[in-house]
Amino acid sequence: MNEELRSAVAAGVLGAEENYRGLLQSIVEVARAIFRAKASSIFLLDEEADELVFEAVAGEGSESLVGRRFPSSTGIAGFVLVSRQPLVIEDVLEDPRFSRDTAESTGFVPKGLMAVPLLHEERALGVLEVLDRPSDARFTLAEMGLLGLFANQAAIALDLLQRARRAQSALAGEGELAVLARLAAALEDRREEGTPDSALRFLQALEDLL
Repeated sequence: MNEELRSAVAAGVLGAEENYRGLLQSIVEVARAIFRAKASSIFLLDEEADELVFEAVAGEGSESLVGRRFPSSTGIAGFVLVSRQPLVIEDVLEDPRFSRDTAESTGFVPKGLMAVPLLHEERALGVLEVLDRPSDARFTLAEMGLLGLFANQAAIALDLLQRARRAQSALAGEGELAVLARLAAALEDRREEGTPDSALRFLQALEDLL
């Protein structure tokens, strides 16, 4: 069985894209509330297109930004993705890495931000940003630790979201892999409904045969 399909079935993510999108949205909403920020966002790296995609947004721009794309090397988010290093910037307009044109295109130009890469199994999956905390709030190492906890959860959710999308792509395709994907999804559904493990044993036997 295709490795991506096997991992998707094992993680139970077939057909679960909305669940993981909801989790990502919860992460940005809680991060925004805890840091008392104007906005928070999660970007996903689309490796094929080499672009960063807004996957979840809370606060400023939340109604229009999800799905927007820009080149993965753009701005501070692009720098954090490539360098895999977190950043705290009090005045982005003084930072040469900041892309004002990109920010203006979103309808919101922040003054300051915190950004952290979303890493999972040595892969850079995206970036989490928290924008415009209160001006009287001094940054602390404890805050970076807290942001790191949010980043860990977001990276797990992004990884599962990517697996779900790959599995759905296989289900929608043609040929032997698509047939196997649909069979695997059907057996997984039956197992979740309480069907005895005979369904899983059948799937494993089919895998051995192939």
